[in-house]
Amino acid sequence: MASSSSLVVVGPLNLTPQNGYKVWEDPSFIKWRKRDPHVTLHCHDSLEGSLKYWYQRNKVDFLVAQSAIWNDDAVQGSLDCATFWVKDLPFVKSLSGYWKFYIADRPNNVPTNFYESEFHDSEWKNLPVPSNWQLHGFDRPIYTNVVYPFPLDPPFIPMENPTGCYRTYFHVPKEWEGRRILLHFEAVDSAFCAWINGHPVGYSQDSRLPAEFEITDFCHPCGSDLKNVLAVQVYRWSDGSYLEDQDQWRLSGIHRDVLLMAKPEVFITDYFFKSNLAEDFSYADILVEVKIDRLKETSKDNVLTNYSIEATLFDSGSWYAVDGNPDLLSSNVADIKLQPSSTPAPTLGFHGYVLTGKLQSPKLWSAEKPYLYTLVVVLKDQSGRVVDCESCPVGFRKVSKAHKQLLVNGHAVVIRGVNRHEHHPQVGKANIESCMIKDLVLMKQNNINAVRNSHYPQHPRWYELCDLFGMYMIDEANIETHGFDNSKHFKHPTLKPSWASAMLDRVIGMVERDKNHTCIIAWSLGNESGFGTNHFALAGWIRGRDSSRVLHYEGGGSRTPCTDIVCPMYMRVWDMVKIAHDPTETRPLILCEYSHAMGNSNGNLHLYWEAIDNTFGLQGGFIWDWVDQALVKVYEDGTKHWAYGGEFGDVPNDLNFCLNGLTFPDRTPHPALHEVKYLYQPVKVALNEGTLEIKNTNFFQTTEGLEFSWYISANGYNLGSGILDLAPIKPQSSYAVDWQSGPWYSLWASSSEEELFLTISAKLLDSTRWVEAGHIVSSAQVQLPARRNIIPHAIDISGGTLVAETQGDTIIVKQPDVWDLTLNTKTGLVESWKVKGVHIMKKGILPCFWRAPTDNDKGGMEASYLSRWKAAGMDCLHFITESCSVQNITESTVRILVVFLGVTKGEEESLSNQDKSKVLYTTEMTYTIYASGDVILEYNVQPNPDLPPLPRVGIELNVEKSLDLVTWYGKGPFECYPDRKAAAQVAVYEYTVGELHVPYIVPGESSGRADVRWVTFRNKNGFGIYASKYGSSPPVQMSASYYSTSELDRATHNEELIEGDSIEVHLDHKHMGLGGDDSWSPCVHTQYLIPPVSYSFSVRLCPVTPATSGYDIYKSQLQNS
Repeated sequence: MASSSSLVVVGPLNLTPQNGYKVWEDPSFIKWRKRDPHVTLHCHDSLEGSLKYWYQRNKVDFLVAQSAIWNDDAVQGSLDCATFWVKDLPFVKSLSGYWKFYIADRPNNVPTNFYESEFHDSEWKNLPVPSNWQLHGFDRPIYTNVVYPFPLDPPFIPMENPTGCYRTYFHVPKEWEGRRILLHFEAVDSAFCAWINGHPVGYSQDSRLPAEFEITDFCHPCGSDLKNVLAVQVYRWSDGSYLEDQDQWRLSGIHRDVLLMAKPEVFITDYFFKSNLAEDFSYADILVEVKIDRLKETSKDNVLTNYSIEATLFDSGSWYAVDGNPDLLSSNVADIKLQPSSTPAPTLGFHGYVLTGKLQSPKLWSAEKPYLYTLVVVLKDQSGRVVDCESCPVGFRKVSKAHKQLLVNGHAVVIRGVNRHEHHPQVGKANIESCMIKDLVLMKQNNINAVRNSHYPQHPRWYELCDLFGMYMIDEANIETHGFDNSKHFKHPTLKPSWASAMLDRVIGMVERDKNHTCIIAWSLGNESGFGTNHFALAGWIRGRDSSRVLHYEGGGSRTPCTDIVCPMYMRVWDMVKIAHDPTETRPLILCEYSHAMGNSNGNLHLYWEAIDNTFGLQGGFIWDWVDQALVKVYEDGTKHWAYGGEFGDVPNDLNFCLNGLTFPDRTPHPALHEVKYLYQPVKVALNEGTLEIKNTNFFQTTEGLEFSWYISANGYNLGSGILDLAPIKPQSSYAVDWQSGPWYSLWASSSEEELFLTISAKLLDSTRWVEAGHIVSSAQVQLPARRNIIPHAIDISGGTLVAETQGDTIIVKQPDVWDLTLNTKTGLVESWKVKGVHIMKKGILPCFWRAPTDNDKGGMEASYLSRWKAAGMDCLHFITESCSVQNITESTVRILVVFLGVTKGEEESLSNQDKSKVLYTTEMTYTIYASGDVILEYNVQPNPDLPPLPRVGIELNVEKSLDLVTWYGKGPFECYPDRKAAAQVAVYEYTVGELHVPYIVPGESSGRADVRWVTFRNKNGFGIYASKYGSSPPVQMSASYYSTSELDRATHNEELIEGDSIEVHLDHKHMGLGGDDSWSPCVHTQYLIPPVSYSFSVRLCPVTPATSGYDIYKSQLQNS
C-alpha cells in the first residue's frame, strides 16, 4: 500500500500519467505516512520540568483578557502565541514566522519542483504562519452557509483550485541528537502534502485536526550547518471539503502552528486518563492507558525489560495557595502503578500498558468549581533515568444519564450555553491566547457555563482554558454536509460506505486528541449532515472507546439512536415542552442551537427559560452564536470596516448571515448579552404573595462567596440601600422572607410615590480567575405593592395666560416671553416650537407605523414580515391631512383636531375619488394646548383590518439636534424591547443621543428603550422638551437617533449612516417584538405582535427649562387618592 500510494505523492502531487487520478479527489485516500492521532504531546525532559510548565501555563486570569488584540497587531500576536505556547519545552520548536509563499490558481500550475532544496524562492512573497492566506491579499474569503463554494459533484473539485506553496527553513538543534524528529501540523485547511529536503513525507486532510509525520530520516544531522527545507502544498479544496460545509468563512492555509518535536527512540505516544468515582464520591479509582512508540524490532514485552512506566497525580490546585515558589513535587497525591502484564487488558485488542491507582476524597471538577490535578506519565530506562515524560491537567467528574436527565457529579446541571466558532476579524481562523481568554472571561461574567465547539475541534489551548476556567463543553467532529440537503442527484455522504472511513477518521482524531480534557461532557458526531448508516459507525466507535461521556448529534431529527441527548435546533418552546412530557422519551432535551442572535434579536429568550426552569426533562441549550463573524476590509481610502459575505467579490455568498453574535467581532457585547446574563444568572429572586424568595440555582456552590445588597427606588430615584445579611444558601436551596419584614419596609411605608421597586443584587467578595472582586453575578428587580392608589391628575391650567393668533394657514399659540408654538392648520403639523427663544422642535408630530426592518423582519422570503409589509404598501407610507380644525379657544386652552390618512405613496389620487379602500391608517389626533405650555396629544388609530401585523403604533417627532441629552424614567440602561426586556431595570437614566445608538454592523431598528414613563431631551443649557405617557395610557417604547428610520433602512453598514439635521424621536404606544427563535421565518410570538385593530392613547409634551425637571413635571400629573 505504501509503495503504490507513494507513487501518487512523489512529485508535485498532481496527476499520475495513467488516468488523471488526483489524491485530493479520492475520499478513500485521506492520509499517507500520517502518525496515529493522540493527545497533545509536550516532550518534557523531566517530571519537575513538566510541573513547572503547568504551574506557569495555568497562571492565567481575567487580566490577560485586557491585552486581547483585534487590530493589525493581531498578525504578530498570533505569531507570538505560537512561540509562547512551546516556551519551556526543550524538545519542541515552533516553526511559526514568515514563510515564503506562492499561490497558483490550480494544482497543475504550481512551480515545478518547488519542494526541492535548490529551488530559488527569493522572488516569492512572505506569508505569516499560522494564518489564512486570503487575509493577506491572496485569493479571496468566501462566506456561505449551506451552498458549497464550488459545484456539487462529489468527490470532484473544480480544476480551478487555488493552491498555496509554502517554503521555510530550519535547523535541528545539536541537543536533539539521537532522538526521533516529528513534524506536527496543528491544522491546515483543507488538504496538504509536505516535503523535507525534497523528500515527500506525508499527506493529510481534515482542516481542524493535527497531522504528524516522522521526518528523522529526511533531516540533516542535528547541529549541522545545513538548512533543512520544509515545503508544503495546500489545496484550497479537496474531497475533504465535502465534509466541511460549515456556516462560516471559507479560509485556507496553515492556520495553526507547525511544530518540530524530538522524542527518544522509545517514547510515550499516547495516554488516556480514566477515573471511576465511588457512588458517594469519597474516592476515585484511577486507570491510565499508556501507548509506547517502540522501534519495530522491539516487542511489547521487551519494552518492559528495558524500561519502566510510572504515572503520578499532583494536586495542582494547591500550588497557588502560597505566594512565591511552591514545592511542586510535594503535591503528589497518588502514585499510579503499572499493572502486571498477566492482568487482562481493559480493552480487547489494546496493545498499550495499563496503570492503576486510587485517590481518597478527590476534589471534584465542575463548571462552578473547576478543580484540576496534574497527571505526569514517565518512561524510565533500567538505570532509573527519565527517558520521556508527558503530562496534562486532569479533573475528577462523572458524566452519567438518568431518566430525562444528563448528570454531572450526580446532578442534572442546567446547560446555559453558547455556540462558538473560532473567529478573529483580523486573522480569521488563527488563534491568540488573550483573545481566547477574552471569550472565556466574557462568557463566565455573563453566566454562560457551557460551550459547543461549532462545528469542529478547536485549538488545543482552548480546551486547556475551558478546563481551567470551568466550562462544560460539547466537542464536535469536523463533519458537515449541509449542502447535500437540497441536492436531488447526490446522496448524503453519511449514506455512502465510500465516505465512512473519512468520517470515522475525523471522529477518531477528535476523541484521541481531546480525550483527557475534563471539560468535555459530550462528543458530537458533527453538524447538519443528515442521518445515515455511517453515523452508527461513528457512534459505535465512540461508545466503545469512551463510555465516560455522552453522545450528541442533531441530524436526522435530533432523536436518533446515535444521540444520548435530544438536541434540536431552533425548536419552539411549546414543542420542547411536548417532548419533555412525552413518557416514551427517556433522554433530556438540550437545544444545540437556539435564539438566533442576528442583529437586533434574541426576543422571547425569557419564554425559553420560563419553560426550562419549570419543566422536568428540559436542561438548557446553546445560543447561536457567540461572535459576529465579520472580517476587516480595507477600503481604497485606507479606512476599514467589518465586512460580511459578498464584500470580497465572493460568489456564492450568504451576505450578513455570518453576523449572529452576542458580541461584535472585537467582543464588545451586544445589548442582548445583558438578557442572557440575567436569564442565566444563578441567583433568582421572586416576590410572590408577599414572600420574597432568593434561590441559589447552583448545583455545587453555596452563596458563601457572595454579598447580597438591596436597593429601593421610588419613581426611579433612590430611597435607600443596604447590605442584606444572609446565611449562605446551599446549592439548589432558597431563602424566603416576608417582604414586609425586610430592612426596606420602613422606607416603603413612609413613601407616597406611585411606583416602588426593590432590587436585590449579589456580588463576588473575592476575585476569581475570570473576574475581579465586586462583580455583580446576579441582580433582579421586583415591583413592590403601591403605597396608595394613584389617579391621573388634570393638567394645572393656572399656568398664565394663553395667546392664540391666526395668520393665514398657521395658528400661533403662546405664553408671551415664555414659549410659542406654531402649527399649520392645513397640514396639522407643528412648524416651530420655541422655549425662551430657543427652538426645541421644527418638524411636525406625525403618527408612525413603520420601523427600519431588522434581520428577523427580513427572514422568511415571501412569508417574512417585511415582504408582507411591502406587499401591503406599508413601507412607503404618505400621510394626507384630511382635515384640521380648531375646535375651541379659551383663555387657558386651544383644542385642535387633525385627521390623517395614511396611504401608500402614489395612491394619493384614489382619495380624490372618495375611494377610502386604499387608506391603510386613519388617525384622529387632538392637540390640547394649555397655558402652562403642556400639549396633550390624544390619538385614535384605525388601521385597515386587512393589514398584516404592524411594526409599531406611535408618534414621531423631530427635535432640535442640540437637544442631545436624554433623561428617561423607564427600563434600561441598555437597549430593550417588548420581548427582550427581562434584564432591564426601571430607573431614571441619562445618556446622550450618540450613546443610545447601538452600532449593529447592518443597521435596522435599534436603540429603543422599553416601558418609558417619561423622557426629556435637553440642550447643554437645560432647555428642551418633555414627553410622557398620559391618562390611562401605558408606558411607551422610546427611541431617539440622529439617524432617520429611512436612513437606518437604507444603509448596509453602520459607518454608511448619515446623520440628519434633527433628532428623530419615537414614542410608541405599541412596538412589535424582535423575535429571534430563528431568523429565517416570521417568529415573533403572538403576544408581541400588533394586530391591525383600533388603538387609543395619549401623550403629554411640554417645554423644559433649567428650572424644571422631568421628575417634577411627571409628578404634577399624578395625584394620591
